[in-house]
Amino acid sequence: MRALDWIVLIASLVSIIAYGLYRSRGSNTVDRYLLAGRSMPWYAMALSIMATQASAITFISTTGQSYVDGMRFVQFYFGLPIAMVIICATAVPIFHRAKVYTAYEYLEKRFDGKTRALASLIFLAQRGVAAGLTIYAPAIVLSVILGWPERITTLIMGMTVVSYTVLGGIKAVTWSDVQQMGVIFVGLVVSLVTAIVLLPASVSLPDAVFLAGAAGRLNAVTTHFSWNDPFNMWSGLIGGTFLFLSYFGCDQSQVQRYLTGRSISASRLGLLFNAVAKIPMQFFILFIGAMVFVFYIFVQPPLLFEKAQLARIESSGGYQQVRSEFDRGMAERRRAAMGLVAAHHSGDAVAEGREMAAYRAAQRDVDDAHSRAEKLVETSGGGKGFKDTNYIFLTFVTRYLPVGLVGLVIAVIFAATMSASSGEINSLATVTVVDLYRRHIRPHASDHHYVTASRLATLFWGAYAVIFAGWGKKLGSLIVAVNVVGSLFYGTLLGCFVLAFGFRRVGGTATFVGMLAGEAAIFSAFFFTGISWLWYNVIGCAVVMGVALAITYLTGGFSPPPAEVVRAE
Repeated sequence: MRALDWIVLIASLVSIIAYGLYRSRGSNTVDRYLLAGRSMPWYAMALSIMATQASAITFISTTGQSYVDGMRFVQFYFGLPIAMVIICATAVPIFHRAKVYTAYEYLEKRFDGKTRALASLIFLAQRGVAAGLTIYAPAIVLSVILGWPERITTLIMGMTVVSYTVLGGIKAVTWSDVQQMGVIFVGLVVSLVTAIVLLPASVSLPDAVFLAGAAGRLNAVTTHFSWNDPFNMWSGLIGGTFLFLSYFGCDQSQVQRYLTGRSISASRLGLLFNAVAKIPMQFFILFIGAMVFVFYIFVQPPLLFEKAQLARIESSGGYQQVRSEFDRGMAERRRAAMGLVAAHHSGDAVAEGREMAAYRAAQRDVDDAHSRAEKLVETSGGGKGFKDTNYIFLTFVTRYLPVGLVGLVIAVIFAATMSASSGEINSLATVTVVDLYRRHIRPHASDHHYVTASRLATLFWGAYAVIFAGWGKKLGSLIVAVNVVGSLFYGTLLGCFVLAFGFRRVGGTATFVGMLAGEAAIFSAFFFTGISWLWYNVIGCAVVMGVALAITYLTGGFSPPPAEVVRAE
Protein backbone atom coordinates (compact mmCIF):
# COMPACT_ATOMS: atom_id res chain seq x y z
CA MET A 1 0.00 0.00 0.00
CA ARG A 2 1.07 3.57 -0.67
CA ALA A 3 1.04 6.52 1.76
CA LEU A 4 -2.49 7.63 0.83
CA ASP A 5 -3.82 4.13 1.42
CA TRP A 6 -2.33 4.08 4.91
CA ILE A 7 -3.81 7.52 5.65
CA VAL A 8 -7.28 6.39 4.55
CA LEU A 9 -7.00 3.14 6.52
CA ILE A 10 -5.77 4.70 9.77
CA ALA A 11 -8.16 7.66 9.60
CA SER A 12 -11.13 5.36 9.03
CA LEU A 13 -10.30 3.05 11.92
CA VAL A 14 -9.46 5.85 14.37
CA SER A 15 -12.68 7.72 13.60
CA ILE A 16 -14.78 4.58 14.05
CA ILE A 17 -13.24 3.73 17.42
CA ALA A 18 -13.34 7.34 18.67
CA TYR A 19 -17.00 7.75 17.73
CA GLY A 20 -17.95 4.52 19.47
CA LEU A 21 -16.14 5.51 22.67
CA TYR A 22 -17.68 9.00 22.55
CA ARG A 23 -21.20 7.57 22.30
CA SER A 24 -20.49 5.09 25.12
CA ARG A 25 -19.98 7.71 27.82
CA GLY A 26 -21.68 6.80 31.08
CA SER A 27 -21.37 3.01 30.68
CA ASN A 28 -20.46 2.65 34.36
CA THR A 29 -23.14 0.24 35.59
CA VAL A 30 -23.78 -3.38 34.70
CA ASP A 31 -27.02 -2.49 32.89
CA ARG A 32 -25.36 0.27 30.86
CA TYR A 33 -22.14 -1.62 30.22
CA LEU A 34 -23.79 -4.86 29.08
CA LEU A 35 -27.15 -3.67 27.69
CA ALA A 36 -26.64 0.08 27.05
CA GLY A 37 -29.37 0.81 29.61
CA ARG A 38 -31.86 -0.78 27.15
CA SER A 39 -31.91 2.55 25.30
CA MET A 40 -30.74 1.83 21.73
CA PRO A 41 -32.88 2.96 18.76
CA TRP A 42 -34.01 0.36 16.22
CA TYR A 43 -31.73 1.53 13.39
CA ALA A 44 -28.60 1.28 15.57
CA MET A 45 -29.59 -2.24 16.60
CA ALA A 46 -30.35 -3.18 12.99
CA LEU A 47 -26.97 -2.04 11.70
CA SER A 48 -25.17 -3.56 14.68
CA ILE A 49 -26.85 -6.93 14.10
CA MET A 50 -25.89 -6.79 10.44
CA ALA A 51 -22.33 -5.68 11.24
CA THR A 52 -21.88 -8.52 13.73
CA GLN A 53 -22.64 -10.98 10.92
CA ALA A 54 -20.63 -9.07 8.29
CA SER A 55 -17.16 -9.93 9.56
CA ALA A 56 -14.03 -9.80 7.44
CA ILE A 57 -14.79 -13.45 6.70
CA THR A 58 -17.82 -12.25 4.72
CA PHE A 59 -15.77 -10.08 2.38
CA ILE A 60 -12.61 -12.14 2.16
CA SER A 61 -14.12 -15.59 1.93
CA THR A 62 -17.61 -15.11 0.48
CA THR A 63 -16.25 -13.35 -2.61
CA GLY A 64 -13.70 -16.14 -3.00
CA GLN A 65 -16.45 -18.73 -2.54
CA SER A 66 -18.37 -17.14 -5.41
CA TYR A 67 -15.23 -17.02 -7.56
CA VAL A 68 -14.66 -20.78 -7.30
CA ASP A 69 -18.19 -22.14 -6.77
CA GLY A 70 -20.60 -19.51 -8.04
CA MET A 71 -23.40 -17.81 -6.12
CA ARG A 72 -24.98 -20.97 -4.65
CA PHE A 73 -23.94 -19.81 -1.20
CA VAL A 74 -26.75 -17.23 -1.17
CA GLN A 75 -29.23 -20.10 -0.67
CA PHE A 76 -27.74 -20.52 2.79
CA TYR A 77 -29.69 -17.36 3.74
CA PHE A 78 -33.08 -18.36 2.33
CA GLY A 79 -34.33 -19.36 5.77
CA LEU A 80 -33.33 -16.04 7.37
CA PRO A 81 -36.59 -14.09 6.79
CA ILE A 82 -38.64 -17.01 8.12
CA ALA A 83 -36.48 -17.23 11.23
CA MET A 84 -36.66 -13.48 11.86
CA VAL A 85 -40.45 -13.42 11.77
CA ILE A 86 -40.66 -16.35 14.20
CA ILE A 87 -38.14 -14.75 16.59
CA CYS A 88 -39.96 -11.41 16.51
CA ALA A 89 -43.16 -13.21 17.51
CA THR A 90 -41.62 -15.37 20.25
CA ALA A 91 -38.14 -14.70 21.63
CA VAL A 92 -38.14 -10.89 21.50
CA PRO A 93 -41.19 -10.27 23.72
CA ILE A 94 -40.31 -13.14 26.08
CA PHE A 95 -36.74 -11.97 26.69
CA HIS A 96 -37.73 -8.32 27.02
CA ARG A 97 -40.49 -8.98 29.52
CA ALA A 98 -38.32 -11.35 31.55
CA LYS A 99 -35.79 -8.48 32.05
CA VAL A 100 -32.79 -10.77 31.54
CA TYR A 101 -29.21 -9.88 30.66
CA THR A 102 -28.66 -13.10 28.70
CA ALA A 103 -30.80 -15.65 26.91
CA TYR A 104 -29.50 -18.35 29.26
CA GLU A 105 -30.59 -16.45 32.37
CA TYR A 106 -34.13 -17.07 31.15
CA LEU A 107 -33.50 -20.82 31.13
CA GLU A 108 -33.02 -20.88 34.88
CA LYS A 109 -36.26 -18.98 35.34
CA ARG A 110 -37.97 -21.56 33.14
CA PHE A 111 -36.05 -24.74 34.03
CA ASP A 112 -33.19 -24.85 36.55
CA GLY A 113 -29.60 -23.85 37.20
CA LYS A 114 -27.93 -26.85 35.54
CA THR A 115 -29.78 -26.26 32.25
CA ARG A 116 -28.72 -22.62 32.29
CA ALA A 117 -25.11 -23.57 33.04
CA LEU A 118 -24.98 -26.18 30.25
CA ALA A 119 -26.45 -23.78 27.69
CA SER A 120 -23.97 -21.11 28.78
CA LEU A 121 -21.03 -23.49 28.40
CA ILE A 122 -22.23 -24.60 24.96
CA PHE A 123 -22.42 -20.97 23.89
CA LEU A 124 -18.96 -20.16 25.26
CA ALA A 125 -17.48 -23.19 23.49
CA GLN A 126 -18.79 -22.35 20.03
CA ARG A 127 -18.62 -18.55 20.16
CA GLY A 128 -15.10 -18.54 21.61
CA VAL A 129 -13.90 -20.57 18.63
CA ALA A 130 -15.83 -18.37 16.19
CA ALA A 131 -14.28 -15.22 17.69
CA GLY A 132 -10.84 -16.64 16.94
CA LEU A 133 -11.79 -17.30 13.31
CA THR A 134 -13.14 -13.76 13.01
CA ILE A 135 -9.90 -12.21 14.24
CA TYR A 136 -7.82 -14.49 12.01
CA ALA A 137 -9.34 -13.04 8.83
CA PRO A 138 -7.45 -9.69 8.86
CA ALA A 139 -4.23 -11.58 9.50
CA ILE A 140 -4.64 -12.84 5.95
CA VAL A 141 -4.98 -9.21 4.77
CA LEU A 142 -1.66 -7.95 6.04
CA SER A 143 0.11 -11.18 5.19
CA VAL A 144 -0.90 -10.52 1.57
CA ILE A 145 -0.15 -6.79 1.64
CA LEU A 146 2.99 -6.55 3.75
CA GLY A 147 4.18 -10.09 4.23
CA TRP A 148 3.81 -9.70 7.99
CA PRO A 149 3.57 -12.89 10.07
CA GLU A 150 -0.07 -13.69 10.72
CA ARG A 151 0.47 -13.98 14.49
CA ILE A 152 1.64 -10.33 14.63
CA THR A 153 -1.38 -9.13 12.68
CA THR A 154 -3.69 -11.20 14.85
CA LEU A 155 -2.22 -9.69 18.01
CA ILE A 156 -2.59 -6.12 16.70
CA MET A 157 -6.21 -6.67 15.72
CA GLY A 158 -7.01 -8.37 19.02
CA MET A 159 -5.52 -5.50 21.04
CA THR A 160 -7.45 -2.91 19.02
CA VAL A 161 -10.79 -4.66 19.40
CA VAL A 162 -10.37 -5.45 23.08
CA SER A 163 -9.32 -1.91 23.96
CA TYR A 164 -12.54 -0.15 22.96
CA THR A 165 -14.74 -3.09 23.95
CA VAL A 166 -13.25 -3.09 27.46
CA LEU A 167 -13.59 0.68 27.81
CA GLY A 168 -17.02 1.27 26.30
CA GLY A 169 -19.01 -1.95 26.59
CA ILE A 170 -21.97 -2.76 24.36
CA LYS A 171 -22.76 0.90 23.64
CA ALA A 172 -19.31 1.49 22.14
CA VAL A 173 -19.67 -1.72 20.15
CA THR A 174 -23.10 -0.80 18.78
CA TRP A 175 -22.33 2.78 17.76
CA SER A 176 -19.02 1.73 16.23
CA ASP A 177 -20.96 -0.86 14.22
CA VAL A 178 -23.20 1.89 12.80
CA GLN A 179 -20.20 3.71 11.34
CA GLN A 180 -18.57 0.49 10.23
CA MET A 181 -21.58 -0.51 8.16
CA GLY A 182 -21.37 2.82 6.33
CA VAL A 183 -17.72 2.17 5.47
CA ILE A 184 -18.55 -1.40 4.47
CA PHE A 185 -21.26 -0.37 1.99
CA VAL A 186 -18.97 2.21 0.36
CA GLY A 187 -16.15 -0.33 0.07
CA LEU A 188 -18.42 -2.92 -1.54
CA VAL A 189 -19.63 -0.50 -4.18
CA VAL A 190 -16.06 0.62 -4.92
CA SER A 191 -14.91 -2.98 -5.37
CA LEU A 192 -17.72 -3.85 -7.78
CA VAL A 193 -17.29 -0.69 -9.85
CA THR A 194 -13.55 -1.28 -10.10
CA ALA A 195 -14.00 -4.88 -11.33
CA ILE A 196 -16.43 -3.71 -14.02
CA VAL A 197 -14.46 -0.64 -15.13
CA LEU A 198 -11.27 -2.67 -15.59
CA LEU A 199 -12.92 -5.09 -18.03
CA PRO A 200 -11.90 -4.76 -21.70
CA ALA A 201 -13.70 -1.94 -23.53
CA SER A 202 -15.46 -4.48 -25.76
CA VAL A 203 -16.95 -6.31 -22.73
CA SER A 204 -19.97 -4.57 -21.21
CA LEU A 205 -21.63 -5.31 -17.88
CA PRO A 206 -24.31 -7.49 -19.58
CA ASP A 207 -21.49 -9.34 -21.34
CA ALA A 208 -19.73 -9.90 -18.01
CA VAL A 209 -22.93 -11.25 -16.49
CA PHE A 210 -23.37 -13.53 -19.51
CA LEU A 211 -19.82 -14.89 -19.21
CA ALA A 212 -20.20 -15.46 -15.46
CA GLY A 213 -23.42 -17.36 -16.06
CA ALA A 214 -21.89 -19.43 -18.84
CA ALA A 215 -19.16 -20.53 -16.43
CA GLY A 216 -21.69 -21.48 -13.73
CA ARG A 217 -20.90 -18.53 -11.46
CA LEU A 218 -24.49 -17.15 -11.32
CA ASN A 219 -26.09 -20.36 -10.06
CA ALA A 220 -27.96 -18.58 -7.26
CA VAL A 221 -30.73 -21.19 -6.97
CA THR A 222 -30.18 -24.97 -7.05
CA THR A 223 -33.37 -27.01 -6.76
CA HIS A 224 -31.69 -30.43 -6.74
CA PHE A 225 -31.94 -31.96 -3.24
CA SER A 226 -28.94 -33.64 -1.62
CA TRP A 227 -28.24 -34.38 2.04
CA ASN A 228 -24.55 -33.83 1.38
CA ASP A 229 -24.82 -30.46 -0.39
CA PRO A 230 -25.12 -27.43 1.94
CA PHE A 231 -25.93 -25.01 -0.86
CA ASN A 232 -29.27 -25.87 -2.42
CA MET A 233 -32.72 -24.37 -1.98
CA TRP A 234 -33.94 -27.08 0.40
CA SER A 235 -30.98 -27.07 2.76
CA GLY A 236 -31.18 -23.27 2.78
CA LEU A 237 -34.91 -23.09 3.48
CA ILE A 238 -35.02 -25.89 6.08
CA GLY A 239 -31.52 -26.17 7.52
CA GLY A 240 -30.98 -22.43 7.16
CA THR A 241 -34.19 -21.63 9.03
CA PHE A 242 -33.09 -23.82 11.94
CA LEU A 243 -29.59 -22.31 11.90
CA PHE A 244 -30.86 -18.72 11.96
CA LEU A 245 -33.49 -19.51 14.58
CA SER A 246 -30.60 -20.75 16.71
CA TYR A 247 -28.28 -17.87 15.84
CA PHE A 248 -30.70 -15.01 16.42
CA GLY A 249 -32.84 -16.67 19.06
CA CYS A 250 -30.26 -18.50 21.18
CA ASP A 251 -26.80 -17.00 20.51
CA GLN A 252 -26.02 -14.27 23.04
CA SER A 253 -23.97 -12.29 20.50
CA GLN A 254 -27.25 -11.60 18.67
CA VAL A 255 -29.74 -11.74 21.55
CA GLN A 256 -27.71 -9.10 23.38
CA ARG A 257 -28.19 -6.74 20.44
CA TYR A 258 -31.95 -6.68 20.62
CA LEU A 259 -31.98 -6.74 24.41
CA THR A 260 -30.41 -3.26 24.21
CA GLY A 261 -33.54 -1.97 22.47
CA ARG A 262 -35.65 0.65 24.15
CA SER A 263 -38.81 -1.36 23.43
CA ILE A 264 -40.11 -4.62 21.99
CA SER A 265 -41.17 -2.76 18.84
CA ALA A 266 -37.68 -1.30 18.37
CA SER A 267 -36.09 -4.74 18.70
CA ARG A 268 -38.53 -6.21 16.22
CA LEU A 269 -37.83 -3.45 13.71
CA GLY A 270 -34.09 -4.10 13.99
CA LEU A 271 -34.53 -7.79 13.26
CA LEU A 272 -37.04 -7.30 10.45
CA PHE A 273 -34.68 -4.83 8.78
CA ASN A 274 -32.12 -7.64 8.64
CA ALA A 275 -34.75 -10.05 7.33
CA VAL A 276 -35.29 -7.72 4.38
CA ALA A 277 -31.72 -6.53 3.79
CA LYS A 278 -29.49 -9.53 4.47
CA ILE A 279 -30.18 -11.65 1.37
CA PRO A 280 -29.73 -8.71 -1.06
CA MET A 281 -26.51 -7.77 0.72
CA GLN A 282 -25.11 -11.31 0.46
CA PHE A 283 -26.24 -11.53 -3.17
CA PHE A 284 -24.36 -8.30 -3.84
CA ILE A 285 -21.17 -9.58 -2.17
CA LEU A 286 -21.35 -12.85 -4.11
CA PHE A 287 -21.96 -10.92 -7.32
CA ILE A 288 -18.72 -9.02 -6.68
CA GLY A 289 -16.93 -12.38 -6.55
CA ALA A 290 -18.52 -13.37 -9.86
CA MET A 291 -17.38 -10.11 -11.48
CA VAL A 292 -13.85 -10.60 -10.14
CA PHE A 293 -13.98 -14.04 -11.81
CA VAL A 294 -14.86 -12.40 -15.14
CA PHE A 295 -12.10 -9.82 -14.66
CA TYR A 296 -9.55 -12.63 -14.32
CA ILE A 297 -10.71 -14.12 -17.61
CA PHE A 298 -9.01 -11.20 -19.35
CA VAL A 299 -6.20 -10.50 -16.87
CA GLN A 300 -3.86 -13.39 -16.06
CA PRO A 301 -4.40 -14.53 -12.45
CA PRO A 302 -1.67 -16.28 -10.45
CA LEU A 303 -1.67 -20.05 -10.45
CA LEU A 304 -2.25 -19.79 -6.68
CA PHE A 305 -3.43 -16.64 -4.96
CA GLU A 306 -1.42 -17.27 -1.79
CA LYS A 307 2.11 -16.09 -2.55
CA ALA A 308 3.91 -18.12 0.09
CA GLN A 309 2.46 -21.43 -1.08
CA LEU A 310 3.02 -20.54 -4.72
CA ALA A 311 6.70 -19.94 -3.93
CA ARG A 312 6.78 -23.26 -2.08
CA ILE A 313 5.76 -25.33 -5.12
CA GLU A 314 7.75 -23.48 -7.78
CA SER A 315 10.75 -25.72 -7.18
CA SER A 316 8.73 -28.92 -6.77
CA GLY A 317 8.43 -31.64 -9.34
CA GLY A 318 5.44 -31.26 -11.59
CA TYR A 319 5.13 -27.50 -11.17
CA GLN A 320 6.24 -26.55 -14.68
CA GLN A 321 3.78 -28.94 -16.29
CA VAL A 322 0.89 -27.63 -14.18
CA ARG A 323 1.97 -24.04 -14.90
CA SER A 324 2.04 -24.69 -18.66
CA GLU A 325 -1.38 -26.34 -18.63
CA PHE A 326 -2.79 -23.46 -16.59
CA ASP A 327 -1.39 -20.86 -18.99
CA ARG A 328 -2.73 -22.74 -22.03
CA GLY A 329 -6.14 -23.06 -20.41
CA MET A 330 -6.19 -19.34 -19.57
CA ALA A 331 -5.26 -18.36 -23.12
CA GLU A 332 -7.94 -20.61 -24.60
CA ARG A 333 -10.55 -19.39 -22.09
CA ARG A 334 -9.76 -15.77 -22.96
CA ARG A 335 -10.03 -16.46 -26.69
CA ALA A 336 -13.26 -18.46 -26.29
CA ALA A 337 -14.77 -15.77 -24.05
CA MET A 338 -14.23 -13.07 -26.66
CA GLY A 339 -15.60 -15.36 -29.38
CA LEU A 340 -18.62 -16.19 -27.22
CA VAL A 341 -19.40 -12.52 -26.61
CA ALA A 342 -19.09 -11.75 -30.33
CA ALA A 343 -21.34 -14.67 -31.29
CA HIS A 344 -23.87 -13.67 -28.65
CA HIS A 345 -23.99 -10.12 -30.01
CA SER A 346 -24.40 -11.32 -33.60
CA GLY A 347 -27.16 -13.77 -32.74
CA ASP A 348 -25.32 -16.63 -34.47
CA ALA A 349 -26.63 -19.62 -32.50
CA VAL A 350 -24.27 -22.12 -34.13
CA ALA A 351 -21.17 -20.04 -33.42
CA GLU A 352 -22.41 -19.30 -29.91
CA GLY A 353 -22.86 -23.00 -29.18
CA ARG A 354 -19.41 -23.80 -30.52
CA GLU A 355 -17.71 -21.04 -28.50
CA MET A 356 -19.74 -21.93 -25.42
CA ALA A 357 -18.42 -25.50 -25.53
CA ALA A 358 -14.84 -24.26 -26.02
CA TYR A 359 -15.23 -21.72 -23.20
CA ARG A 360 -16.52 -24.31 -20.71
CA ALA A 361 -13.87 -26.85 -21.73
CA ALA A 362 -11.16 -24.24 -21.16
CA GLN A 363 -12.68 -23.41 -17.79
CA ARG A 364 -12.48 -27.06 -16.80
CA ASP A 365 -8.82 -27.12 -17.83
CA VAL A 366 -8.08 -24.02 -15.74
CA ASP A 367 -9.92 -25.45 -12.74
CA ASP A 368 -8.11 -28.77 -13.09
CA ALA A 369 -4.69 -27.10 -13.25
CA HIS A 370 -5.52 -24.99 -10.21
CA SER A 371 -6.66 -28.05 -8.25
CA ARG A 372 -3.45 -29.87 -9.15
CA ALA A 373 -1.45 -26.86 -7.91
CA GLU A 374 -3.30 -27.05 -4.59
CA LYS A 375 -2.43 -30.77 -4.41
CA LEU A 376 1.22 -29.85 -4.98
CA VAL A 377 1.02 -27.63 -1.90
CA GLU A 378 -0.23 -30.59 0.12
CA THR A 379 2.46 -32.98 -1.13
CA SER A 380 5.22 -30.40 -0.55
CA GLY A 381 4.29 -30.01 3.13
CA GLY A 382 1.87 -27.09 2.91
CA GLY A 383 -0.90 -28.80 4.86
CA LYS A 384 -3.73 -31.17 4.03
CA GLY A 385 -6.81 -29.74 2.33
CA PHE A 386 -5.13 -26.50 1.24
CA LYS A 387 -7.37 -23.99 -0.55
CA ASP A 388 -6.47 -20.45 -1.58
CA THR A 389 -10.09 -19.21 -1.63
CA ASN A 390 -9.49 -16.69 1.16
CA TYR A 391 -6.78 -14.88 -0.85
CA ILE A 392 -8.62 -14.26 -4.14
CA PHE A 393 -10.46 -11.03 -3.31
CA LEU A 394 -7.48 -9.56 -1.44
CA THR A 395 -5.18 -10.18 -4.39
CA PHE A 396 -7.59 -8.33 -6.67
CA VAL A 397 -7.96 -5.41 -4.25
CA THR A 398 -4.28 -4.89 -3.58
CA ARG A 399 -3.20 -5.20 -7.21
CA TYR A 400 -5.87 -3.40 -9.17
CA LEU A 401 -7.75 -0.84 -7.07
CA PRO A 402 -6.57 2.80 -7.44
CA VAL A 403 -4.41 4.36 -4.74
CA GLY A 404 -6.51 5.47 -1.78
CA LEU A 405 -9.28 3.03 -2.60
CA VAL A 406 -7.06 0.13 -1.56
CA GLY A 407 -6.87 1.71 1.89
CA LEU A 408 -10.64 2.13 1.94
CA VAL A 409 -11.35 -1.52 1.13
CA ILE A 410 -8.76 -2.72 3.64
CA ALA A 411 -10.50 -0.42 6.16
CA VAL A 412 -13.75 -2.20 5.27
CA ILE A 413 -12.19 -5.56 6.07
CA PHE A 414 -10.75 -4.31 9.35
CA ALA A 415 -13.99 -2.52 10.27
CA ALA A 416 -15.98 -5.68 9.60
CA THR A 417 -13.59 -7.67 11.78
CA MET A 418 -13.81 -5.15 14.61
CA SER A 419 -17.60 -5.04 14.52
CA ALA A 420 -18.00 -8.82 14.51
CA SER A 421 -15.28 -9.73 16.98
CA SER A 422 -16.10 -6.92 19.43
CA GLY A 423 -19.70 -8.08 19.56
CA GLU A 424 -18.63 -11.69 20.05
CA ILE A 425 -16.14 -10.86 22.79
CA ASN A 426 -18.64 -8.61 24.57
CA SER A 427 -21.28 -11.34 24.54
CA LEU A 428 -18.76 -13.92 25.78
CA ALA A 429 -17.89 -11.63 28.67
CA THR A 430 -21.58 -11.07 29.44
CA VAL A 431 -22.36 -14.78 29.66
CA THR A 432 -19.20 -15.45 31.68
CA VAL A 433 -20.06 -12.81 34.29
CA VAL A 434 -23.86 -13.06 34.41
CA ASP A 435 -24.44 -16.79 33.93
CA LEU A 436 -21.36 -18.24 35.62
CA TYR A 437 -19.47 -15.76 37.82
CA ARG A 438 -22.39 -13.88 39.37
CA ARG A 439 -24.59 -16.97 39.52
CA HIS A 440 -22.12 -19.48 40.98
CA ILE A 441 -19.05 -17.65 42.35
CA ARG A 442 -19.90 -14.13 43.63
CA PRO A 443 -23.69 -13.81 43.72
CA HIS A 444 -23.93 -10.76 46.01
CA ALA A 445 -21.13 -8.42 44.97
CA SER A 446 -21.55 -4.71 44.16
CA ASP A 447 -22.51 -3.32 40.77
CA HIS A 448 -19.03 -1.79 40.44
CA HIS A 449 -17.48 -5.21 41.07
CA TYR A 450 -19.46 -6.79 38.23
CA VAL A 451 -18.49 -4.00 35.82
CA THR A 452 -14.83 -4.65 36.67
CA ALA A 453 -15.37 -8.39 36.27
CA SER A 454 -16.95 -7.75 32.86
CA ARG A 455 -13.92 -5.79 31.72
CA LEU A 456 -11.58 -8.55 32.89
CA ALA A 457 -13.71 -11.18 31.18
CA THR A 458 -13.52 -9.13 27.98
CA LEU A 459 -9.72 -9.15 28.24
CA PHE A 460 -9.71 -12.91 28.79
CA TRP A 461 -11.90 -13.70 25.80
CA GLY A 462 -9.95 -11.30 23.62
CA ALA A 463 -6.75 -13.15 24.50
CA TYR A 464 -8.48 -16.50 23.94
CA ALA A 465 -9.62 -15.42 20.46
CA VAL A 466 -6.12 -14.27 19.53
CA ILE A 467 -4.61 -17.58 20.67
CA PHE A 468 -7.18 -19.70 18.83
CA ALA A 469 -6.93 -17.59 15.66
CA GLY A 470 -3.77 -19.45 14.70
CA TRP A 471 -5.90 -22.51 13.85
CA GLY A 472 -7.78 -20.57 11.17
CA LYS A 473 -5.32 -21.41 8.43
CA LYS A 474 -6.11 -25.13 8.85
CA LEU A 475 -9.84 -24.77 8.18
CA GLY A 476 -10.09 -23.86 4.48
CA SER A 477 -12.84 -21.44 3.44
CA LEU A 478 -13.46 -19.32 6.54
CA ILE A 479 -17.08 -18.49 5.66
CA VAL A 480 -17.87 -22.21 5.65
CA ALA A 481 -15.70 -23.00 8.68
CA VAL A 482 -17.34 -20.44 10.95
CA ASN A 483 -20.82 -21.76 10.08
CA VAL A 484 -19.75 -25.38 10.54
CA VAL A 485 -18.50 -24.51 14.04
CA GLY A 486 -21.80 -22.85 14.88
CA SER A 487 -23.83 -25.73 13.49
CA LEU A 488 -22.07 -28.17 15.83
CA PHE A 489 -23.83 -26.47 18.76
CA TYR A 490 -26.75 -24.36 17.56
CA GLY A 491 -29.25 -27.19 17.12
CA THR A 492 -28.91 -28.17 20.77
CA LEU A 493 -29.50 -24.62 21.96
CA LEU A 494 -32.50 -24.25 19.67
CA GLY A 495 -34.10 -27.44 20.94
CA CYS A 496 -33.66 -26.22 24.51
CA PHE A 497 -35.36 -22.87 23.83
CA VAL A 498 -38.19 -24.42 21.80
CA LEU A 499 -38.95 -26.59 24.83
CA ALA A 500 -38.74 -23.55 27.11
CA PHE A 501 -41.12 -21.46 25.01
CA GLY A 502 -43.61 -24.05 23.85
CA PHE A 503 -43.70 -27.12 26.11
CA ARG A 504 -44.65 -26.25 29.66
CA ARG A 505 -44.80 -29.86 30.84
CA VAL A 506 -41.09 -30.44 30.14
CA GLY A 507 -38.80 -29.86 33.14
CA GLY A 508 -35.14 -29.02 33.59
CA THR A 509 -33.75 -32.55 34.01
CA ALA A 510 -35.45 -33.85 30.86
CA THR A 511 -34.17 -30.83 28.92
CA PHE A 512 -30.65 -31.23 30.32
CA VAL A 513 -30.49 -34.90 29.26
CA GLY A 514 -31.98 -33.98 25.87
CA MET A 515 -29.23 -31.39 25.33
CA LEU A 516 -26.51 -33.94 26.05
CA ALA A 517 -28.16 -36.36 23.62
CA GLY A 518 -28.47 -33.59 21.02
CA GLU A 519 -24.74 -32.82 21.13
CA ALA A 520 -23.93 -36.53 20.90
CA ALA A 521 -26.15 -36.84 17.81
CA ILE A 522 -24.60 -33.80 16.12
CA PHE A 523 -21.02 -34.94 16.65
CA SER A 524 -21.94 -38.43 15.48
CA ALA A 525 -23.30 -36.94 12.26
CA PHE A 526 -20.15 -34.83 11.92
CA PHE A 527 -17.67 -37.69 12.39
CA PHE A 528 -19.50 -40.64 10.89
CA THR A 529 -21.70 -39.36 8.04
CA GLY A 530 -21.40 -37.12 5.01
CA ILE A 531 -24.53 -35.13 5.85
CA SER A 532 -24.15 -31.41 5.18
CA TRP A 533 -23.49 -29.24 8.23
CA LEU A 534 -26.69 -27.22 7.73
CA TRP A 535 -28.67 -30.33 8.69
CA TYR A 536 -26.84 -30.57 12.03
CA ASN A 537 -29.11 -27.79 13.28
CA VAL A 538 -32.21 -29.81 12.42
CA ILE A 539 -30.76 -33.01 13.89
CA GLY A 540 -29.70 -31.39 17.15
CA CYS A 541 -33.02 -29.64 17.69
CA ALA A 542 -35.05 -32.77 16.88
CA VAL A 543 -33.00 -35.01 19.20
CA VAL A 544 -33.13 -32.57 22.12
CA MET A 545 -36.90 -32.25 21.82
CA GLY A 546 -37.48 -35.95 21.17
CA VAL A 547 -35.42 -37.13 24.15
CA ALA A 548 -36.83 -34.50 26.53
CA LEU A 549 -40.42 -35.20 25.53
CA ALA A 550 -39.86 -38.98 25.79
CA ILE A 551 -38.43 -38.62 29.32
CA THR A 552 -41.30 -36.36 30.32
CA TYR A 553 -43.86 -38.83 28.97
CA LEU A 554 -42.23 -41.91 30.50
CA THR A 555 -41.79 -40.35 33.95
CA GLY A 556 -45.10 -38.54 33.96
CA GLY A 557 -43.12 -35.43 34.74
CA PHE A 558 -44.75 -32.06 35.02
CA SER A 559 -42.71 -29.01 35.77
CA PRO A 560 -44.83 -25.84 35.56
CA PRO A 561 -42.74 -22.73 35.02
CA PRO A 562 -42.54 -20.16 37.83
CA ALA A 563 -45.24 -17.51 37.95
CA GLU A 564 -42.89 -14.73 36.85
CA VAL A 565 -41.99 -16.68 33.69
CA VAL A 566 -45.65 -17.22 32.87
CA ARG A 567 -46.24 -13.48 33.22
CA ALA A 568 -43.20 -12.73 31.01
CA GLU A 569 -44.54 -14.94 28.26
